[in-house]
Amino acid sequence: MLRLLVVLLLLVNGAYFLWTQGHLAPLGLAPVDPSEPQHLAQQIKPEALTLMTADESKRLAAEAAAASVTECLTAGPLDEKLAAAVREAAKQSLSAGQWSLDAITVPGRWIIYMGRYGDTDMLNRKKAELRARRIPFEPLNNPALEPGLSLGGFGTQGAANDELAALSQRGVRTAKVVQERPDSKAYALKLPAVGEALRSKLEPLRDSLGGKNLRPC
Repeated sequence: MLRLLVVLLLLVNGAYFLWTQGHLAPLGLAPVDPSEPQHLAQQIKPEALTLMTADESKRLAAEAAAASVTECLTAGPLDEKLAAAVREAAKQSLSAGQWSLDAITVPGRWIIYMGRYGDTDMLNRKKAELRARRIPFEPLNNPALEPGLSLGGFGTQGAANDELAALSQRGVRTAKVVQERPDSKAYALKLPAVGEALRSKLEPLRDSLGGKNLRPC
């Protein structure tokens, strides 16, 4: 048994010697040569490294974060003419998935109306009476109701009627609820994901909006 162990040790040592000298390379058994070019190319060269300052690191991190941040922007309501101009500008400057132009319904507006008055003097006297009662009023947005006054605008007729009842308790007697503007069809532009790269392409689109501003969705 002892003789067998001695023989095995001699064989192992002999095989190790042959491996370290590269004699077993034809069999695919050879030690790694650290001087081979491919290994030298993979070594890190300290003289080629450049250390960033803390300020540079923060600046690069901020730039990367800004480039990845996007926001949704919208503009509207747009009438048919504006919508056509915006559609053409978007097709020319943006990709199909970067924008949409959606049909929307602009709700009608109900107001508490006083008028029509015969002349400007009568209108001014009514304004003075309302100021004396500390009742606010606002200009009209419908020329067909001029000359007159609005004591407030509402999204529904019911809300306007409720406010008129409250104003009657404060001495308002000649006001009534009228529809200043009916429901109407319009369009809204939507840009779902605006980042730094896309933001630089929006100038032609802004020019086509007719004074409407892009705002967060």
